[in-house]
Amino acid sequence: MIRHGFSLRDPLTITATLRMHAIIELTVNGDRRSAGIPAHYTLLETLRYALGLTGSKQGCDKGDCGACTVLLDGAPVLSCITPAWEAEGRDVRTVEGIAAGPGALHPLQEAFEITGGAQCGFCTPGVLMSAYALLQTTTSPSEDEVREALSGNLCRCTGYTKIIDAVVMAGEILDRDRDRDRDRAGQESGAAAGAQRAAGEQPAAGAQQGAGE
Repeated sequence: MIRHGFSLRDPLTITATLRMHAIIELTVNGDRRSAGIPAHYTLLETLRYALGLTGSKQGCDKGDCGACTVLLDGAPVLSCITPAWEAEGRDVRTVEGIAAGPGALHPLQEAFEITGGAQCGFCTPGVLMSAYALLQTTTSPSEDEVREALSGNLCRCTGYTKIIDAVVMAGEILDRDRDRDRDRAGQESGAAAGAQRAAGEQPAAGAQQGAGE
């Protein structure tokens, strides 16, 4: 192929192309970010080396191990084989962005700590992101659903049992939290409605007394 009079098979042209940089803009963990990157960078390289988000791991570099898994518009992708430009203008979530805030842990992270689902920890960020995506769409997933969701994530330490236990536990915690929030919202709504009724009845009672006098 010839572009602008240069052959892409020419080593000098290849070297020049690899040195080309571009500005990419994307939303990462809710924050609008931009960075100048080499044109050949993957999403993983952009996250790690341009934005300093090293939670996503660089393992096989060919989409086999799942350690690099992140969410792109809510869906898990293998960032080591995803060209950076595919994330332009889109929403990216990494393992750094799943906790509620500084010093807080997501129920998934808490469950992994309780069950011992993380050992060497290298695969854990990718596993967490695949499980996080599952729990966004499936409440109280079964073990089979967890196994399916994590089928692209390899772990050499745990034998997967503790990982699966952790994801199931996290689903139960999230369900319990949702039920509690729903009950609290119902109670607050009932209290507000009662206060409105009481406020509406008082003037009516006063008006009746005035009419009687």
